[in-house]
Amino acid sequence: MRKLGNTEIKINRVGFGGIPIQRITQEDTNLVINELINQGVNFIDTARGYTISEEYIGNAIDGKRDRFILATKSMARTYDAMTEDVKKSLRNLKTDYIDLYQFHNVKPEEYDKIFNDDMAYKALLDFKKKGKIRYIGITSHSIDTIKKAVYSGKFDTIQFPYNIVEDQADEIFKEANRRNIGIIVMKPLAGGAIDNAKLAIKYILSKDYIDVVIPGMDSVNQVIENTSVLKDLNITKEEEALIEEIRNKLGDKFCRRCEYCMPCPLGINIPLNFLLEGYYSRYGLKEWSKNRYKGLEIKASDCIECGKCESKCPYNLPIREMLKDVSNKLD
Repeated sequence: MRKLGNTEIKINRVGFGGIPIQRITQEDTNLVINELINQGVNFIDTARGYTISEEYIGNAIDGKRDRFILATKSMARTYDAMTEDVKKSLRNLKTDYIDLYQFHNVKPEEYDKIFNDDMAYKALLDFKKKGKIRYIGITSHSIDTIKKAVYSGKFDTIQFPYNIVEDQADEIFKEANRRNIGIIVMKPLAGGAIDNAKLAIKYILSKDYIDVVIPGMDSVNQVIENTSVLKDLNITKEEEALIEEIRNKLGDKFCRRCEYCMPCPLGINIPLNFLLEGYYSRYGLKEWSKNRYKGLEIKASDCIECGKCESKCPYNLPIREMLKDVSNKLD
């Protein structure tokens, strides 16, 4: 157990990510939540955007609220929309308060606006004054957004992808740790691209400046396996070789969402398209991914193959071919 940044929250360093709840039943969710208790996992992270995840978790922890630290998040950016989302989260999770409420996936162009008087940050401050939320956090897939958040002093926690093949947040994580900001790692398996879960989680938690990792888990066996790494966090020579092997395997075809490929001349959000394909192919959220993709104004299928993105990619990814793959699956 350790404190989450400068908060009064004490958590197990392996937490629970609520995305996969969308693909299991309420009964299965109950079993998973009970196993979290058995294994000492007390940090649960979900989101308004994860369809029935909040509701199923709320039902599963009913009568066991005191065993968990609850975190959720919202895509709302205005005061009124955030107010409604917090109220929905409280109802869904069947609780009088939420320990950590986070801004969900804040993009660089949105960041400064959320602090205006009629925008969402003020709504969270008001809920905090009322005791309905304890702390305020932020999540993003943009390293620039996370950097701003760390230096702003406005957030108790940050949440960002970090894993064996996505380590661009290393330095800003260290800075956040120096400033006593809680560090929550999402996408520890790179959206399912890494199949050695124990090694992936062990790699992350071997970094002492990281507070908690939140793998998505949809079975009792996954909970047992993922928490077993806490017995020994030392990386062996053999494991170092496996880590290098994973990097080499994924390095020529894996988007790290660094956004150097942007902006696309047509306005395609390239990393977002790859992210949705990952949810489709590796998380099994096929309908959810297709619906999100359908809602994009400019999609992978609009690519004219100009190649400008590939010339800017530091990992030399075949972006045009990868966008075709997204289109073939999601269009």
